[in-house]
This record gives sequence, structure tokens and C-alpha cells, in this order.
Amino acid sequence: MTSQTSHTGSQPRLHQKGPLIQEFGTVKQFPLALSFEARMYSCQRLNKVLADTQILYGLYKKHHWLVRGATFYQLHLVLDQHASQQLALVDTLAERVQTLGGVAVGDPRHVAEITSVPRPPDGVEEVPAMLSRLLEAHETILSDAHDAAARVAELGDDGTNDVLVSQVIRTGELQTWILAEHLVDTPLVRA
Repeated sequence: MTSQTSHTGSQPRLHQKGPLIQEFGTVKQFPLALSFEARMYSCQRLNKVLADTQILYGLYKKHHWLVRGATFYQLHLVLDQHASQQLALVDTLAERVQTLGGVAVGDPRHVAEITSVPRPPDGVEEVPAMLSRLLEAHETILSDAHDAAARVAELGDDGTNDVLVSQVIRTGELQTWILAEHLVDTPLVRA
């Protein structure tokens, strides 16, 4: 006869808790040929961009679901595509933080504490307001990413500079262009 307290077999060990093994805001040592200070600074800047990018992803999904009007179908598709690209950036940014020995911000409540992107209304805005909100979020991220890229380059962190320039900035600039063109006031059917 087996004991009820036995932990053998297929019973999962539920409700486990344990100590933190690394605090947020710290970096562990990896042999990356980068100073502790460079890695700490890069992780701080990356986590800020990561938090803002997670919020931007959420805004894209919200507006994708709630967009209305004559250009509904086109914007519905564009906003979903942009959301997918932002989600890929979230993963890239988080992995870069981890690569540097840091801890990536991941909990949505923690993200909300760090982000600079303003919270939108809970309801549905008109399409131009939605697009303007997305453009403002992009500008916030682009401004921070430009500054961070320049500073991490000065510290010799070429990998973080590359992620910020070739992925965050280039993706953000392209998405900004596409969104801004939807706010040009032109007639739909006649010149």
C-alpha cells in the first residue's frame, strides 16, 4: 500500500515557492567582454524600451480590435501586422537583457510602472485619435531608443546598439510612416 504523502508517481508538486535567485535591476557576470557598468546601463535602458514596446504592442492590439469606418479592413490588417512586429521586438529586447546578464521586465503590472506611454481611455476613440496615439507612442520609443543607442555605443555595447538601431528604430520609423500616411486628408473617390 502506498502512502498518501509519497511524492512518487505522476502527482505534480503544486504551490511551490522559493527565494528569488536574481533581483530585477541586477546583472550577473557573463564573459561578454563588456564592463559591469556597460551591462547595467544597457539593461536599464533596454528595460525602459521593452516596457514601452510592450505597451505599444497592447495599443496596437486594442486598436486592431476597435478600429471602425471606411478604412476598417485595411487598418485592421495593418494594425495586426504592426502588433506582430512589435511582439517580435518585445522578445528580441527581453532576450538582449537576459544575454547581458540582466532581468527583463515581463509582468504587465511592472511594465505599467516603468512605461512613459500614456494610458489610453478604456473605451473606443475615433480612428484618427487611435492612430495619433500610436504615433505618439512610437515617438516616445524612438526618442528613447535614439538616445540609448548613442550612449550604449559610447560604452562599447555594439550588440545593444545594433538591436536598438537595426530593429527598434528601423521598425518604429517604418511603422510611423505607414500610420502617418493614414492621417493625410485626401478624398477617397474623386480628385
